[in-house]
Amino acid sequence: MNTIRTHTFTENTFMKLAKIKDSHCVSIYLPMYKKGKELNQALGQSNLKSCLKKVHSDLIEDGYDKSMINTYLAPINNLINELGFWRNPSDGLVIFLDRINGIRHFKLPYSFELQTYVADHFYLLPLLPLFHNNGIYYLLSLSRDHVKLYEGTRNYFRDIPIEKIAPTQLEEAVGYDFEQKMLQYRTGQMMHPAGSFHGQGEGKEDQKKELIHFFRKINEGVTKVLSHKNAPLILACTDELFPIYKNINTHSNLWNTNLSGDPEFKGESDLHKESWNLIQPYFATTKREKLEKFHAKSQTSKTSHQLSEIIPAAIQGKVDTLFVQKNEDLFGTYHRTKGCLILDGHKETGNISLLNMAVINTFLQGGNVYILEADEMPFKNRTMNALFRF
Repeated sequence: MNTIRTHTFTENTFMKLAKIKDSHCVSIYLPMYKKGKELNQALGQSNLKSCLKKVHSDLIEDGYDKSMINTYLAPINNLINELGFWRNPSDGLVIFLDRINGIRHFKLPYSFELQTYVADHFYLLPLLPLFHNNGIYYLLSLSRDHVKLYEGTRNYFRDIPIEKIAPTQLEEAVGYDFEQKMLQYRTGQMMHPAGSFHGQGEGKEDQKKELIHFFRKINEGVTKVLSHKNAPLILACTDELFPIYKNINTHSNLWNTNLSGDPEFKGESDLHKESWNLIQPYFATTKREKLEKFHAKSQTSKTSHQLSEIIPAAIQGKVDTLFVQKNEDLFGTYHRTKGCLILDGHKETGNISLLNMAVINTFLQGGNVYILEADEMPFKNRTMNALFRF
């Protein structure tokens, strides 16, 4: 049997999934089990079988050709029988299936309630805590002969290739002649650590000038590739290099302290852990500030807890921050041209998750989304609260 590949889930993945439209998109969420007892009992596979039966029933009810259902759902059924896949569990598993792109599945460090959803789009609401509760940031790992860029949150950390847009070694930016010149200079003097400019003379000034040129080239490339222009950028570099790069940086949100030390001697897991510990208070502050702003504007037209106001505002890109109560959902239909909202008691053929629609539209248009416990919601006993942009 072929090995089944588990995909990496990033914000770009979320955006691609959010834009997919097909008549019968299938979304499945379930917990995975790391303990021996649950693994031995194949509880994960059993849960997926139950989900598959529910999806099968929903497709029949939705008018899908009965003769084609088993063929369509075969990739999910094959996943049930892939024993190696279940031997390496995470906290949760998400599966998406559509007729154009086939199956995609993600093992994530986040436990999910058992849930299925069949509609003309994917159900992405449970995935938002991976991003806006944790935040997206960038890490630039920087030394004379080692440059790498990463995008991270609390739950993931991925390399962003920059080889084609920025130099990754000093010699790429300043040329071989400089390398030979510096070699001659160093043979006659005591070596200093990277980024150190103690002493006087031509060698010291040349080093600094060439580093500035090198960093400018890096800055030009990095600022072009960052998809989140306001996300914080952390430098992992020695303390001597940080002020030099800081002076030429043009990114709007360079973090005010560096991840100290030579990054060449740190693995990706260490860089991820240290950088998240450094930046996490920033995201907690942002969430608190949005809640405080909601309360300050709660008696004005800048906030709302009414679905009839929030849903069209989310579609139109008017929501700055959306607060959604955890483990809640609302189903129904919204007619955009008529502005008519109809609520139903549960998911049924022809209706959709209204919260999922509001969350996706807010997120895709640059708004913030926070999934909160009931007692954290700024306006209590309401499933959604919104802070508007204007």
